[in-house]
Amino acid sequence: MRRETAMTVQLSTTKEILPLKIKLDPIVTMTDEQFFAFCQLNPDVKIERNVRGELIFMPPTGSESEQRNFNLIGQLWVWTKQDGTGVGFGSSGGFTLPNGAVRSPDAAWIEKTRWEEIDLELRKRFAPICPDFVVELRSETDNLQVLQEKMEEYIENGAKLGWLIDPQQQKVYIYRPNSQLEELVKPSSLSGEDVLSGFVLDLKDLGF
Repeated sequence: MRRETAMTVQLSTTKEILPLKIKLDPIVTMTDEQFFAFCQLNPDVKIERNVRGELIFMPPTGSESEQRNFNLIGQLWVWTKQDGTGVGFGSSGGFTLPNGAVRSPDAAWIEKTRWEEIDLELRKRFAPICPDFVVELRSETDNLQVLQEKMEEYIENGAKLGWLIDPQQQKVYIYRPNSQLEELVKPSSLSGEDVLSGFVLDLKDLGF
């Protein structure tokens, strides 16, 4: 009689993953146009560029994290359409900050008058502007310190309000110019304050 053996595979605990950084300069110098073209050739990879010119490659997020980001963007989209004073962006939109870094927040919003001042051709690439409002939604593999440094960079480059949402620790970090970092534990919602007047983000669909 043949004896069947059951095999159990235990998955390892999810760990934080640091983004892959590649330094090209001074061996290879990539212009803004070349960097944009490079990103278009690799659409399945989220690529940023920091102030030092290093390329930063980030792995795709898990399905649950992407669902949360979808719910986040959906709520922002509804408010943006009703409010009409600005334009919203999802996680694939890249922006060239004043310091030269190219960043792609998980969600962003820009006042319409500022957006319309940008040349149409520049809008088709990584527009040279820092959003007024940015959100980073931490996934299980995201390194918290890396995200915190990005949030500080947004504020230093002109963002008026930033949210770092961390479902893993059930915390939200709120960034504002010339203000101390505010940390909220298990909030049920977030207010857009005077930057996104009337916008309230419901956190229950984001893992809270």
